[in-house]
Amino acid sequence: MQPKIKINSLIRIGNIQVGEFPLLLAPMEDVSDPPFRAVCKDHGADLMYTEFISSEGLIREAAKSVKKLDVFDYERPIGIQIFGSEIDSMRESAIISTQAGPDLIDINYGCPVKNVACKGAGAALLRDIPKMVAMTSEIVKATHLPVTVKTRLGWDESTKNVGEVAERLQDIGIKALSVHGRTRVQMYKGEADWSLIREIKNNPRITIPIFGNGDVDSPEKAKKMRDSFGVDGIMIGRASIGYPWIFNEIKHYFATGNQLQKPGIAERVAVCKKHLDFSLQWKGPILGIVEMRRHYTNYFKGLDHFKEFRMKLVTSNDISEIYATLDEIEKQYNFTEAVA
Repeated sequence: MQPKIKINSLIRIGNIQVGEFPLLLAPMEDVSDPPFRAVCKDHGADLMYTEFISSEGLIREAAKSVKKLDVFDYERPIGIQIFGSEIDSMRESAIISTQAGPDLIDINYGCPVKNVACKGAGAALLRDIPKMVAMTSEIVKATHLPVTVKTRLGWDESTKNVGEVAERLQDIGIKALSVHGRTRVQMYKGEADWSLIREIKNNPRITIPIFGNGDVDSPEKAKKMRDSFGVDGIMIGRASIGYPWIFNEIKHYFATGNQLQKPGIAERVAVCKKHLDFSLQWKGPILGIVEMRRHYTNYFKGLDHFKEFRMKLVTSNDISEIYATLDEIEKQYNFTEAVA
């Protein structure tokens, strides 16, 4: 079955306008924090989400969970994503999250990791649709903000129930649905299957925006997913880590059919420095240094003979030394670009 023909119009999530074909930054634990969101917003992300936040952590005022509620005006529209296994806790966490001032509340029904799913949260709710519906209903009633959901195709190959999930959650008031094209059992293995996402879009009962997620790592892939599956927008996760340029690259390709020029080493260093600046500001000098280390390899992916620089970046605890190393990288590889 071919996807519905889409007429160019602005996509709305409740009262939030997110463009004709929005590109969403996926909520990723230990990645989608304010410093990372800042550089993604600079480079074309239309809608972003916080890292997922534990409902139990919020209601107990755990410092790490409360810190994740930080949202900034430049990020808007921004959603706070919550997860949990208890309906009462999720309702209360929705109230707390609403007070933090986001534009929407997102519910995680897709996280596949053992520490979440095996405790009855995240993707585990795909095995208990009545509880998922009841939980979502309470959250919708607890906030004046639009409520959205991110989920997967199902728990495993024999229980791909996302079509039922889409109808039932729309009926109780969610305003958009993002679907990762894998089951929980698949984790992140194999190839994402968007065929059920297309079926949801072709369902005449479905009127809310449907966003596809999984394996979009290039402008060409994004265009294929848009044209083949009829989604209202695309959510991008792993491909953006250390490469926030992917959002504008996709937009440029959609508009022109041509590839946007890849960032040179000076731009890569400048964006990495901005990310590091904000990381130090938001997390402090210790965590700010440590938690940036996961990003360096991706910022400088593809550079020859980079191992020595990488080791300096991921082992140094001296802020001035890290910035000096970044300057050295720019100088070294600027020369390489100039003579290539």
